[in-house]
Amino acid sequence: MKPSSPGRFRRVRALTVKEWRQAVRDPSTVLIAFVLPVVLLVIFGYGVNLDARGLGLGVALESDAPEARSLAAGFLASGSFRTCVAHDRRALIQELTTGKIRGIVVIPQDFTRRLRVGGDAPIQLLTDGSEPNTANYLWNYVQGILYSWLTERAHDTAQTISPPVRLVSRVWYNPSIESRQALIPGSLAVILTIIGTLLTSLVVAREWERGTMEALLTTPVSRVELLAGKFIPYFLLGLLSLAASAGVSVFLFGIPCRGSALAVMFAGGTFLSAALAQGLLISTLARNQFLASQGALISGFLPAFLLSGFIFEIASMPYLIRQFSRIIPARYLVAQFQTIFLVGDVWAVVLPKCAVLLLMAAVLLALTLKKTPRRLEG
Repeated sequence: MKPSSPGRFRRVRALTVKEWRQAVRDPSTVLIAFVLPVVLLVIFGYGVNLDARGLGLGVALESDAPEARSLAAGFLASGSFRTCVAHDRRALIQELTTGKIRGIVVIPQDFTRRLRVGGDAPIQLLTDGSEPNTANYLWNYVQGILYSWLTERAHDTAQTISPPVRLVSRVWYNPSIESRQALIPGSLAVILTIIGTLLTSLVVAREWERGTMEALLTTPVSRVELLAGKFIPYFLLGLLSLAASAGVSVFLFGIPCRGSALAVMFAGGTFLSAALAQGLLISTLARNQFLASQGALISGFLPAFLLSGFIFEIASMPYLIRQFSRIIPARYLVAQFQTIFLVGDVWAVVLPKCAVLLLMAAVLLALTLKKTPRRLEG
């Protein structure tokens, strides 16, 4: 006989309440859902910083002329680097080799003479190529300091610097160009990945290990009702964790949220659907908590951290890796959260990515349903 809708609803409600009570009584669940996100936000907010600040820079001042000393003073006055000055570049080579400084600006002996006669007066920049991003940052930094010094010198000597093209830059959405402004919204995607895949990957596996799955399979509960009872409480728990994490991001770290809370929760909810479905599939296949947790780490957390655009730009990755990243749910949430927090409710960005996440959730849930046995012998 086909089960009635009221009976199905009562069974799903009973399973959901039972799973919710079991989850909130489990200290490890509370730890993963609420304590771990705060710890990760603190690490990403204070520990992970892509801004090249506080690095060492050496200035080899091989000329003692006033112009050379004035240029060296320009580097010393900047607060972006820890600048040290020596009168011979050889005294700084060892510092560069050991990593105490990341670059050496060489102002040669004939710098002032060549500058005064109006000829070419080059300075040299030696950088540590083992850190390419830092080397590029140093190059742009030195160019900026040099241009500022030339502009000030031209003003003092009543000369003019009139390049044929003048660049006027304006940074939108993150005027201070702080990496933390983009890292923390992206880290929320990594946190939800941990909550979604890790928690639910342990759910069904724990039932098999404890022997309670056999008891459930002998009841009138269908596979759909069983999965719904596992899905709903952790979905609600994930939304609560998202709200708490977003609040910490805004009020503790000062991250702007130019979008609405509705957009944040809607985007997070669609992602949680895919992440929870992935965790349930892992748990159903593994039937062992250790294997399920390892599977969640390998298939959930690591791709979300490395291939979602959270740290590394996807457009810079090889073609095959870029295509592979399309099946990683966190890729779509990182872009959504960065848009919602820093730009606003741009639904033209949010809705298509939410549709992809819902499609992923449907596929994963269908696979989980197929792999869930109808009866104990299955």
